[in-house]
Amino acid sequence: MLSPFCEVHIYEKGKTAGRKFLVAGNGGFNITNSATGNDLLNKFSPNGFLRYAISSFDSDATRNWLLQMGIPTYVGSSGRVFPEIGIKPIEVLQKIKEKLIQQNVRFHYEQEFVSFNSENNPVFKNNEIEIAMKADFYIFVLGGASWSVTGSNDLWRNEFDKIGVKTIPFQSSNCGINVEWTEDFKSKYAGTPLKNISISINDFTIKGEALITHYGLEGNAVYPIIAEVRKMISKNVEPIIHIDFKPTNSIVQLKNKIAGETIPTKNYKTVFNLNEVQLALIKQFTSKEIFIQPESFISSIKNLSIPVSSLRPIEESISTVGGIALEELNENFSLKKFPNIIVIGEMLDWDAPTGGYLLQGCFSTAYYAATSILNSLKNGE
Repeated sequence: MLSPFCEVHIYEKGKTAGRKFLVAGNGGFNITNSATGNDLLNKFSPNGFLRYAISSFDSDATRNWLLQMGIPTYVGSSGRVFPEIGIKPIEVLQKIKEKLIQQNVRFHYEQEFVSFNSENNPVFKNNEIEIAMKADFYIFVLGGASWSVTGSNDLWRNEFDKIGVKTIPFQSSNCGINVEWTEDFKSKYAGTPLKNISISINDFTIKGEALITHYGLEGNAVYPIIAEVRKMISKNVEPIIHIDFKPTNSIVQLKNKIAGETIPTKNYKTVFNLNEVQLALIKQFTSKEIFIQPESFISSIKNLSIPVSSLRPIEESISTVGGIALEELNENFSLKKFPNIIVIGEMLDWDAPTGGYLLQGCFSTAYYAATSILNSLKNGE
């Protein structure tokens, strides 16, 4: 809750606020996740970085906050939390804006942050006119670099670098992976889903679905492995993912289906209950010798190795990692060099999977930052 003695101004680059918020609503508006406590905290990396922010404003707090604004929510699949059916993202955004306006928050549109002046005050540009703003505290919410259609970019990193604040180049997160399909496979199966699978890389395994695309794979069984793929690429190690097409069946159970007999490959589809795309995928990434031997074929069903060539570009990513280096921050997300400048949300170098966690991280860092300012004002700091 904002204190009555705070005068709050929001400077927005676009003609209206919340374009990226609305983009998050495309294809399903999971506004947070029902996970709480350590189950919620452990979804964010680096481990423990957001512990104070999450504990001060968790997913229950987000749902209560929305309910107070007349936006009831429900828990959907995999713990995702959505506004009640029939409530559109634009309505949620409008409720938030109305609440802020009721609290005397003033919006200033088409005001683009371009630099800091000699006193380290932010400078905004409107119609080619640049004006420096002076305030007791500044909260920057400039975002990551994905979804440039909403106005996002990484130009702000240069301005923070100039005042001695270390930043890290942005990289893709929660994105698709590039796989070198054959032209024949690509033409036949791009757009085909792989359902009820698990994908593993190193010691990490995730169950879900993936979509075969013209470039490789994407989907809810792909996004959670991106951090590990990115780490291997940074070490110049070729990432290899492993697909299990039958995660609910053991190798022994699959072998029992053939009872030690040699069966022709044309019967694989029926015997192992595989579909056409699964068979084609296994065939592409196994040798003929392995494919024609039922027992070795079973190993491919349970552990098909697929090399990953690279990640999809930032422009296509749901989120990014990079931004303000965490060692530059105080506990309340203020800059150590400039304690009256606070940076939150995707500007910071943290990561989380899809499923409501990204928005929750933004809500939590915003609440924690605002609370720290109010506490400073109350204490006369």
